[in-house]
Amino acid sequence: MGKSRKLSQGVLLSWTTAGRPASPIAGQQGYNTTLNALEYYNGTLWQQVVSNLAYAASYLIVAGGGSGGASTYPQNVGGGGGGGGAGGLLTGSANIISGTTYSVVVGAGGAGIGAGTSSQYLNGNAGSNSTALGLTAIGGGYGAQANNVGGAGGSGGGAGWNSGTGGSATAGQGYAGGGGQGNVSPYYAGSGGGAGAAGTGNSAGGVGVSNSITGSAVFYAGGGGATDMSGVSKAGGNGGGGLGGGGGTATSGTANTGGGGGGSGYGSVNSGSGGSGVVIISVPTANYTGLTTGSPTITTNGANTVMKFTASGTYTA
Repeated sequence: MGKSRKLSQGVLLSWTTAGRPASPIAGQQGYNTTLNALEYYNGTLWQQVVSNLAYAASYLIVAGGGSGGASTYPQNVGGGGGGGGAGGLLTGSANIISGTTYSVVVGAGGAGIGAGTSSQYLNGNAGSNSTALGLTAIGGGYGAQANNVGGAGGSGGGAGWNSGTGGSATAGQGYAGGGGQGNVSPYYAGSGGGAGAAGTGNSAGGVGVSNSITGSAVFYAGGGGATDMSGVSKAGGNGGGGLGGGGGTATSGTANTGGGGGGSGYGSVNSGSGGSGVVIISVPTANYTGLTTGSPTITTNGANTVMKFTASGTYTA
């Protein structure tokens, strides 16, 4: 074994090409005295560390969805609550630089609204942003109640049953929430917008977007369903949107899809929480370092290694 080298990471072991550790672990680093180069084990094979090497990474960044609007009035009194907007969705490719550590933040879904101590109409809560590779996906807008406009966000939240205006969306990340109707029975709220389509009044949440970065097609960022005064529940949009709670329990957006939560109304006081977001980064396996925090799920898709973050962490390229 050759002489140890002191590098920025601290003192590393060194070895010859023939004397590499017999049972290496992913991310292990050392100095190869045969090649006169720093190298690391990426979980499959040994790679040389090339400073400032740029390589392409594909990404899917989804923010947390907004929660639905709620009525804490008893059955037969309150109108419908708007569905929560889906978390903003970004997808594409970006160059990353070897040796650089990239932070990943996975946004939480907006908290659902429970029964209050007094009878009232309540707006939901917005979802939280997700960030990675210098990009930010905006949290979904809240679903509204009564006369309130839906919340703005990555996708907009649905309007309350007595407001015709859904929440606005962030350009390139999602669509607006649907408007409500309080002039003609049955009064209804608007559904939440999704990453693939706007929410509507008296209909299901906006559909999400299908993405195959992991190797399988999965829908993400569907809008939450709304309710109407007659107790009819509206479905959430494909992509994790929650079911509206007309005469029953509103459901939450699906975890790690960014789906909006269902709005509550007639006979149901609890609105659905927004689904948490997700960050997925895919890099060529030949460049994958194995240096991560936050316990992402690691899989392969063809010639790429895929890191799925369901909690915040880092990747060192």
